[in-house]
Amino acid sequence: MNFLDKIDSPNDLKRLARTDLPVLADEIRQLIVKVVSENGGHLAPSLGTVELAIAVHYVFNTPDDKVIWDVGHQAYAHKLLTGRRNEFHTLRQHQGISGFTRMSESKHDALTTGHASTSISCGLGMACGKSLKEEKSKVVSIIGDGSMTAGLAYEGLNQAGDIRKDLIVILNDNDMSISTNVGALSSFLSRTLSAQSFQNIKSDIGTILKGLPRIGDDVYQLAKRWEDSVKTFVTPGILFEAFNFDYFGPIQGHNLDHLIDILNNIKHLDQPALLHVKTKKGMGYAPAEKNPTYFHGVGCFEVETGNGVSKSCALPTYTQIFGDTMVELAAADEKIVAVTAAMPEGTGLSEFRRKYPERFYDVGIAEQHGVAFAAGLAIEGLKPVVAIYSTFLQRSFDQIMHDVCIEALPVVFAIDRGGIVGDDGPTHHGLFDLAYLRCLPNMVVMAPGDENELRRMMASAFDHKGPIAFRYPRSIITGAGLDKDIVPLPFGKGKVLKQGDDILILAIGGSVAEALAAHSILEKKGINATIVNCRFVKPLDEDLITALVRKFTHIITVEEHAAQGGFGSAVLECLCDHEITGFHLKRLAVQDSFVEHGPQELLRAKYRIDTTAIVETAMKLLKHAC
Repeated sequence: MNFLDKIDSPNDLKRLARTDLPVLADEIRQLIVKVVSENGGHLAPSLGTVELAIAVHYVFNTPDDKVIWDVGHQAYAHKLLTGRRNEFHTLRQHQGISGFTRMSESKHDALTTGHASTSISCGLGMACGKSLKEEKSKVVSIIGDGSMTAGLAYEGLNQAGDIRKDLIVILNDNDMSISTNVGALSSFLSRTLSAQSFQNIKSDIGTILKGLPRIGDDVYQLAKRWEDSVKTFVTPGILFEAFNFDYFGPIQGHNLDHLIDILNNIKHLDQPALLHVKTKKGMGYAPAEKNPTYFHGVGCFEVETGNGVSKSCALPTYTQIFGDTMVELAAADEKIVAVTAAMPEGTGLSEFRRKYPERFYDVGIAEQHGVAFAAGLAIEGLKPVVAIYSTFLQRSFDQIMHDVCIEALPVVFAIDRGGIVGDDGPTHHGLFDLAYLRCLPNMVVMAPGDENELRRMMASAFDHKGPIAFRYPRSIITGAGLDKDIVPLPFGKGKVLKQGDDILILAIGGSVAEALAAHSILEKKGINATIVNCRFVKPLDEDLITALVRKFTHIITVEEHAAQGGFGSAVLECLCDHEITGFHLKRLAVQDSFVEHGPQELLRAKYRIDTTAIVETAMKLLKHAC
């Protein structure tokens, strides 16, 4: 009997006997492994939360009760239990279901997620909203131990404990080992202390003790200290108790009976409660258990072996080039240090960490802290490189402005995943970095057209005496080849790659390759284009651009970035400032929308920033000129 085939909503789940639930958990794992092996995705996190998802939906009543999965990349079992079983094969496919929770996808998804550490703050807001509306339904925020490294999580805990609203936080502890799992005693104690009968008795005794003449409050405080001491002795809950949360745990997160019992107990509380659950990433699939880091976010693989089946390519990625060049440059300059936010592998810094452990800093999921920390390193004369994905660097905008740019500190920002990322969708595309960085005084912003330029930009960055950023795409390199010596670029200067008399195409970053491909197609159609690799968004090469624009009536700017405030906007501002008129300029960029998930090539075509779009735009402009 296949239990999963019978579940189209959490109500169907509740009809199953508890004894059937472990079998259901196995079925869910098998389906998750199958689909992720074909589509790619966040396998290890979701395998680790299967029992937790079952228990939460067995006890609580979504969508009336709000269940928030922090980040949302561990919510595959949640999706299967909330009516998306038949669509699960479309996971992370274009126009299929998201790899994260999305409010627009299901009424059971309480929050659109993708970035870490938002669940407690948003959950508290929901709890306050329910209180104002006098609703009795519950709010449950499920947050991983990695997300608990971010200050935002503690800001939420701080307010929640202060205003004492009805909020349940489940800490899914699967990697950092915040505490030692003290086993059966802890599990028993947590379920006992959380029982409603115990809570009622505790409340009644507290009221009686406080009412005793003269000695009542002293006796109550003594009893309370004794309870806190017992909890501290057998659990790590003192931190959360300090935030005025009732703490329960740690409890084994793959024991469904224990999970359901304690959730049934604490759902009756009307004040902040935190349940600490110990789980295993990759649970139930041996390759993922053995290597949870690799299977955290994985491409297609063979189920039997766990071996990847992605198309092999001899060319490395931009990320690999960055990591290799960091090692090379650091060998010659002992002041170079690296800072990243919980992504040493993702940003290509694993080898740097191995070779220079004393010069490598992983600050956890704490981008704001990471940038401020780098500012401190720069003040002490070091050369910090902050390597963070574009979408996550957004979180540290104030620190970039306030702690780095005001005093023009020499902090280097290596911005990975600039542009369209692919299957992770709108929370992960890096489409806003040019806009939010180029507006800052003292900041320099670059984007390489190929891998050799990336290396040269890195050399330029270390020569510069102020804040400087370069952004590069999530893709393999162009194959342009690498110079033996890494020579800094001429500061603030673009480069003419192709000469033509019919139309001017100004490109930046990964769009340079698209512009060059368009040049070849246009040439066959009798159209000769001048192609410029602008390289610098700030400072823009105004001398080159204004000189060229005076020769052309028709201009195209191309960028893998939002249209508002990006490279094309910078060009228009430049032409306006120089009072140049009489041209027709078309900006090819992502217009005013968030880009959904899907293959990079498909999305570039859909949002008209690829080679075909350049060709068609050029032909249309020149046709109108005839």
